[in-house]
Amino acid sequence: MNKYTELKQKQQEEVNNFPMFFAFNDKQFEEGMRELGLEPSETDKLYKAGGTGGFYRKTDAERLFTMFERHRVEMKTARENDDQFIYDMFDYELSNHEYVITYNVMDALDALGLTIEEVNNNPKYKSNLEKACMDQREWYNKHG
Repeated sequence: MNKYTELKQKQQEEVNNFPMFFAFNDKQFEEGMRELGLEPSETDKLYKAGGTGGFYRKTDAERLFTMFERHRVEMKTARENDDQFIYDMFDYELSNHEYVITYNVMDALDALGLTIEEVNNNPKYKSNLEKACMDQREWYNKHG
């Protein structure tokens, strides 16, 4: 399996299991509050997750930020230490952003939070991106 997607899936599962809810109307908000063990009137005990429609208990804020920081460190560590992970992340994101149609790597790099300068200045990134691009083109030429 793709090491990058394995890590993304593991992290997404943890986020999905975190005690928070998304609401886009009053009924969903009331149901979500009850799922968190709160009454709909106890809005002072909530934080809103940006403009996403997400809500979580203030008492869970530190746990949420700790989880996101751990996810960031896990991703950074994998990117620094594992050539297969680096290749897999480029291969996945190139495919996900239709590289074989556009021949443009920028959408994939944006999804990874990388700039072309960062890739060009990191030999592991550069060589793995080049290999993933070549493999994507070869696959498309055979199957496309």
